[in-house]
Amino acid sequence: MNISNLEQYVERKNSWGRIFNSKQLSLLNAKDRQSIANSIDADMSPENLTCDGELPASQVRARVKYLTSCAEQLLTIDSNVTFSEMGV
Repeated sequence: MNISNLEQYVERKNSWGRIFNSKQLSLLNAKDRQSIANSIDADMSPENLTCDGELPASQVRARVKYLTSCAEQLLTIDSNVTFSEMGV
């Protein structure tokens, strides 16, 4: 199972979290996995996905592809996580 996009996503979130002294997320913890799912969900909202309409369509498609792969990879680890933007 290849989860490199998901690991990269979590590392990016944790990097920002270190700047702001936030709790670090782990794929090994069920509560954190749902927090990661919630974060992916937030990133998939139309406003965040398009940077309020500022991104070109090619970048939006790339973001959708990346975030969808992260969500799918997370679901392979934990089928109990939920996503509202993705309808899962």
